[in-house]
Amino acid sequence: MIDAAELRRRTAELLAAHPPAGTDRLDFLKARFDAGLAWVHYPEGLGGLGAPRSLQAVVDAELEAAGAPDNDPRRIGIGLGMAAPTILQYGTEEQKRRFLRPLWTGEEVWCQLFSEPGAGSDLAALGTRAVQEGEDWIVDGQKVWTSSAHVARWAILIARTDPHVPKHRGITYFVCDMTDPGVEVRPLRQITGEAEFNEVFLTGVRIPDAHRLGEVGDGWRVAQTTLNNERVAIGGMRLPREGGMIGPAARTWRERPELRTHDLHQRLLKLWVEAEVSRLTAERLRQQLVAGQPGPEGAGMKLAFARLNQEISGLEVELLGEGGLLYDDWTMRRPDHVDFTGREAGYRYLRSKGNSIEGGTTEVLLNIVAERVLGLPTEPRTDKDVAWKDLAR
Repeated sequence: MIDAAELRRRTAELLAAHPPAGTDRLDFLKARFDAGLAWVHYPEGLGGLGAPRSLQAVVDAELEAAGAPDNDPRRIGIGLGMAAPTILQYGTEEQKRRFLRPLWTGEEVWCQLFSEPGAGSDLAALGTRAVQEGEDWIVDGQKVWTSSAHVARWAILIARTDPHVPKHRGITYFVCDMTDPGVEVRPLRQITGEAEFNEVFLTGVRIPDAHRLGEVGDGWRVAQTTLNNERVAIGGMRLPREGGMIGPAARTWRERPELRTHDLHQRLLKLWVEAEVSRLTAERLRQQLVAGQPGPEGAGMKLAFARLNQEISGLEVELLGEGGLLYDDWTMRRPDHVDFTGREAGYRYLRSKGNSIEGGTTEVLLNIVAERVLGLPTEPRTDKDVAWKDLAR
């Protein structure tokens, strides 16, 4: 059994063999992965040691104290939080060894090709088709709201492979090479002026069957692993006290006493407490992950994340008065990572509006909490046993 002392010993050996000050950043990250110190709960040979997940913090603390580089998790969050756990659970040994190391080191960025113009909240209604031709699948369709597609090498993709069965059963899960012919990425400019999202058009894209995750027609079950991890990655991210959206609002309050009112003070106190409760609840959720895969509880964390971000950013704009209406730059940009709290208050206010859409809409997540957490009766669904080809569209 690997314990904390053993992890500290192995981390010390890594640092001695690859001193951060004199080692190329990528070389250090590769060595860390090969030493099993990337994600310690993963199997040996895949960046881990089969150790308890809770011990990752021991390694991270030792490396941070030594000034070791990290893998820029904000830039590769989709790969780390969504693609990696899905590949680990459903991938072949060959797929795991091909994809996980460059994913973790950040050599290859990932994106997620799930949502479509006609299948967002009702994701299972997706219409992107994949037709088998020999050892390949030919994919045609359109995806939307794809973060980081413009910088991604790989994508996790779900497509319809059988239109003759009910919508949840005719879906298959693939890994798509974003550099292949037929993949076209177009920017979607957001209310912030940036285009971190994209729409992706797939025209005759060939995906080898060796890049299929899970069985043919079982893509919906595979996708649930991705979606559950996505909600935890967004709503349950590790933050220090006053991390996230509450931090800038609290700093503004402390630094600008002339803006204070009794009403704003009461509202800020309430939101500060809720943000701290949410942060501690997220920590507890991560500890529960030690015992297994994330469940529907992640939906509740994602709900709290979106609501708090929108309320806190709204309070900050109100606190700043006329200054809160200022915006520094509307120049079209295509950032390489999602930044919820960057730039000034106006940006935070506008960017937070997307929090209740991305990673599962608030309406869908409320249904998940009601049905899977609280055990309430499910909503009537008349399309449950109808073949996808016969659904009204």
